[in-house]
Amino acid sequence: MTRRERPHGLPLLLAFDFDGTLVPDGRPELPADLPPVLRRLSAQGVKLAAITGRDVLPPGIEDQIPFDGMATQNGGHVEVGGEVCQALYFTDEELEAVLAHSLEGVRLMMFSGGQMYVDLPEGEVPTTQQLARNPRPTAEIPRGRVQKVNFFHEGVAGHAAQLRSHQAGFTVTGTQPPYIHMMTVTPAGAHKGAAIELLARELGVPLSRTIAFGDSDNDIAMFEVAGYAVQSGDLPLLDAHADESISGPEALAAWLEALKV
Repeated sequence: MTRRERPHGLPLLLAFDFDGTLVPDGRPELPADLPPVLRRLSAQGVKLAAITGRDVLPPGIEDQIPFDGMATQNGGHVEVGGEVCQALYFTDEELEAVLAHSLEGVRLMMFSGGQMYVDLPEGEVPTTQQLARNPRPTAEIPRGRVQKVNFFHEGVAGHAAQLRSHQAGFTVTGTQPPYIHMMTVTPAGAHKGAAIELLARELGVPLSRTIAFGDSDNDIAMFEVAGYAVQSGDLPLLDAHADESISGPEALAAWLEALKV
């Protein structure tokens, strides 16, 4: 890939993945020096967006960062100024195809309207993080309103290959290091590349003047269409898609401080 030139000045949109980019993996607390820098950039006119695989951000994050736009569910749900711009769902037939697997003992999570639905192997109990979300059984999920399905199983790669070739055009991520036993499936068009395009358009920023930050394979789609891409961490599969890299969330504030607006 030809390295792109970093955009300077306004207009400018900074689009951030969440886990592993704004916060360290497994610790949903922002580095202390990051919110003040982002608030300063916002006050200068820089647009800020979160583009995450999560269905909701942890409580308090949006109080610390003045996001202009938000894309969750890997881009399947997009909001600007509190208004929903896009909400993509599986049809009943598509969901049936996603769930047509032969993975014995799979852990399954499904998401709809901010609610988590969980199907665990017999004898396995929900984690503390899952319990905090008050999960419901997958049998109770409202059909026609499912936005994302997560699989956890050592054999997910085989099912991923089937879904990637399905005529519905599902977005499938995971099944490769470091997520070899995890797979995320979202409807056609529900990916971070489409999300950053939509957010840039809604916020009035040319796509060439967007900077995307991410750390994982689901960020590749937005790296490929953003004006500039910054990798957080050192995952090798992102090397060919990023214009530069930083060591992780703890280094993000310093990088942003040096950004010329």
